[in-house]
Amino acid sequence: MTKQCDVVIDNVRIASMQKNGKAYGILSQSCVAIKDGKVLAIFDSTDTSYQTSKRVDGENKWLLPGFIDCHTHLVYGGNRANEFEQRLQGKTYTEIAQQGGGIQGTVNATREASELTLLTSAIKRAARLAEEGVTCIEVKSGYGLDLDTELKMLKVAKQISEHLPVNIIPTYLGAHTVPKEYRSNPDDYVQFICDQVIPVVAQQQLADCVDVFCESIGFSPVQCRKIFAAAKIHKLNVKAHVEQLSDLKGAKLAAEFGAISVDHIEYLDPQDIPALKQSGTVAVLLPGAFYYLSETQKPPVAELRASNVPIAIATDLNPGSSPIASILTIMNMASVLFGLTPEEVLQGVTLHAAKALDLANKGQIKTGMDADLCLWDIEHPAELVYGINQHRPSAKWFAGREC
Repeated sequence: MTKQCDVVIDNVRIASMQKNGKAYGILSQSCVAIKDGKVLAIFDSTDTSYQTSKRVDGENKWLLPGFIDCHTHLVYGGNRANEFEQRLQGKTYTEIAQQGGGIQGTVNATREASELTLLTSAIKRAARLAEEGVTCIEVKSGYGLDLDTELKMLKVAKQISEHLPVNIIPTYLGAHTVPKEYRSNPDDYVQFICDQVIPVVAQQQLADCVDVFCESIGFSPVQCRKIFAAAKIHKLNVKAHVEQLSDLKGAKLAAEFGAISVDHIEYLDPQDIPALKQSGTVAVLLPGAFYYLSETQKPPVAELRASNVPIAIATDLNPGSSPIASILTIMNMASVLFGLTPEEVLQGVTLHAAKALDLANKGQIKTGMDADLCLWDIEHPAELVYGINQHRPSAKWFAGREC
């Protein structure tokens, strides 16, 4: 029986990233049929039943799922290049913060920036990621810390997909730091998040998730518990920046609320890993911040691996601790700094990154999945992790359309 489709990609080697018992989910078939933005079929060249007016010769290159950057802060005003220079000249982070810099400096710049200014700069950053094969980006708020600016950031994030071939997954991160208006009473700010912002974010469908920074310089576990509870009331997923600088048991708390991911986790206690396994929570590693801040405490990769906890990788693109708009560079860092294998890294920006965002239809080349695909002129998938800035996709399909 003849089956009509929109496009057929012929003559490719397929690293599907499925967990099929083969490295990289490699498939024996060499053709992919796409219809209505989905993978219609994966088949061998001897099968002539799939008919289309558009065929693409993959020239025996490697076809992989589009990459997913599951943790970014790419909407913000200004930049902190001057602080980078000041730190190298001997000023401490505390001194810079006391002078109005640090996160508060970015908050001030973001509050002052127009929606158009924020959108223009965010598109430039997202475009850098898209050039390297990223087809889905999570974008957090958290540089407004008031109602109007946080909503403005989330609206800007959603608009990025109108200008670039990427899906945007917005996350509300009001609990990023305590704003100056609430510095003397952070509990009031937590109440403000729970009572005034989360309900509006949910009502206007501006975010899919609520995130927190559970840390001594952020928010306590007790405060985070309140925010998680409010998120759940409004049927929003929860995520958490945890155990980046110390072990406050934030990961275990997040797992209690069924968090879809816990991120950073350099100080994660291995004894808390079973809680992540039980809750199905993804461990998101952010080697860019580890590198940029010259950290030395590494996340417990061996223990996560032994417990079969999914590990995702992301850029953490932000103005302060990871101003890195390159998923390929981050992938190399994940191997060199944290010891992940190339296959684990590629799973971390496809299959597991999709799980970290609760996306059931992305991250694999599989029948019925979204046809977000990239074609790479490489001899083996490991090359994408091994080299730095050596490759760009030869072709890319987003929702089944070549872009």
